[in-house]
Formats: sequence, C-alpha cells, structure tokens
Amino acid sequence: MNRTNPDNWKSDIARSVDMYNAWFLEFAPVAFRETRVKTTVQVEQALEKTAYLTDLSAKTLQRDPGVLPVLRMSTCPPIAVDRLVGLSGASKNLIGCMEEGSLPARAVLENLLQDLEKIAAIVGKMADPDIFVWLERSKKPNEAELYRAATIVADRLCGSIANPIIKNAQEKRQLAAIGAWLEKRGYVPLTPGFRFNQMPPGTFSFRLNVPVKADGEQRSWNIPVDAVIQPRTAADGALPLLVEAKSAGDYTNPNKRRKEEATKITQLRRTYGAGVRFVLFLCGYFDSGYLGYEAAEGIDWVWENRIEDFLEFGI
Repeated sequence: MNRTNPDNWKSDIARSVDMYNAWFLEFAPVAFRETRVKTTVQVEQALEKTAYLTDLSAKTLQRDPGVLPVLRMSTCPPIAVDRLVGLSGASKNLIGCMEEGSLPARAVLENLLQDLEKIAAIVGKMADPDIFVWLERSKKPNEAELYRAATIVADRLCGSIANPIIKNAQEKRQLAAIGAWLEKRGYVPLTPGFRFNQMPPGTFSFRLNVPVKADGEQRSWNIPVDAVIQPRTAADGALPLLVEAKSAGDYTNPNKRRKEEATKITQLRRTYGAGVRFVLFLCGYFDSGYLGYEAAEGIDWVWENRIEDFLEFGI
C-alpha cells in the first residue's frame, strides 16, 4: 500500500505532522487538565495519609508506600527516583516497588524499616516550605492552603509524565477513529471471549492479546495488538488484519523504538506463518528513516489522515 511508494512519503509525512499538530493544539491541553484534576485529588489523599507531611515515618511509608511519587514532588527541588536512591542510600528495588504502590515481597523487615526511615528523613528535610506553609506552625492546613499545595504538586507530577498523558490521549483518539470508520461501514465490535483466529467476518476488536511462540519452543505468551479487524469477505479460519496504532510528537522517539514493530511481526510470522498481515496506523512525526526501516521489514502502514487506505487491505 504505502511502503512501496517512497516517492509519496515526503508529502505524506508533512500532512501527518500537520494533523498531529492540529490535534495537539486543540486537545492536548484538555487531556493534561483532566489528568491534573484527578491527580490533585490523589495528592490530597496522599497528604492526608501522611498527616499533611507532619507524620513522615517508616511506619507511615510501610502502611502507604504508594505515596512516594507525591512525596518526591513535594520537596525543594523535586527529587527524581535515581536521585532519591543516591540521597537516601535506600534500596533501588524498594524505591522502584514503592513507585508502583507496593513493597518488595521478600524484604527483611528490619532492613525495610531502616530504608523507609532514610526515605522519610530525606523527604522531611527537603519538604518545600513555600508550598506547605503549615509546616512552620502547629495548626493543620486550611482548605485553601491544602488545595493550593495539592495543585502545585499535581502540576509537578503531571509535568514529569506529560508525554505519557499525551500519548494515552492520542492512542484513545486513534482507536476511536478506527472504530467509528469501521462501524460506519457496517463492522461490528466483538465482546471479550472470542478466539483470535476464529473471528467472524465483518467484526473488529481493540487491545487484544495475541498468543505467540518462540522459535522451537512449545510455551507461548501474549503480545498486545491495538486493533484486529476481520474483513467482511474473509474465508473461514482466515486471520484478521492486525493494526498497531502509533502517534509521535517528534521524530526522535519513533526511531528509537522502531525495532519493536519488527520484533512483533517476526513473532507473529513465526507462529502464524508468512501470510499474517500486520500494519501500522500512523499519525504525527514519522520520517523517511523510520518508514524505510519498517518497509524493509515488510510492514505496511495507513496514515490516519487518509484512513480510507484501509480499503486497500480488503476492509
């Protein structure tokens, strides 16, 4: 479809970049604000669990390890994960687990409490007095002070994960665009519980785990596929079209991760044969270097700004 037409790549890239930029200017701030509102509530809850930063102790962190990301953004300056490891001398594995909201399953209690105390001491020493103005007095924060502090910390948290926020919003929009286009053509979404290789004609599904096997091994594992579409004209037992939705706000990241798609199609072909069809659904900054790499791996693509190209794959 597109991989064999390199003369069109330059103009296709320009139109795709324009589409991404138009979306970003209109919707990215909304996605960021919505996430900030939710994060502000989470920060308020974390502050409450630590008695508004007046009860920073090993026992508090043991009870609620998931407050650590909030605590890292509550210091002056905010502390990155690796920096906290260096400053506190605590186990990197412990801090990594706390970032995910848990504690190491096999930690020795005495060592665990010692490390948690080190973390609490660093946060307590570096807590930002300009944000948490109540720390210099004996009274609890009033509602306005708490909301102001929670909003500032939420901004810091969202700023540190801005790219994932935008990526998730864009991916959700891309899948919605595919779904709307398919339903307009009479395709029906499938509910969970169907077999990947037994999809009825004229159906589709999102975020499906597809089992694949390693070369020469019997065991299998699942790889995620963003969209699976079974053409209306498909014969019994035919494999559906597999679609990976990808968006990018710059040219650097796609080229860093371009091998992921090559690995995925290799696993799929090894399991289901050379006839498996795997395409990309692209929006944004994908340069000719990225496209050339994917084309060399036999991977084709559909530009979101020209979604009707799915027709060329029998959809």
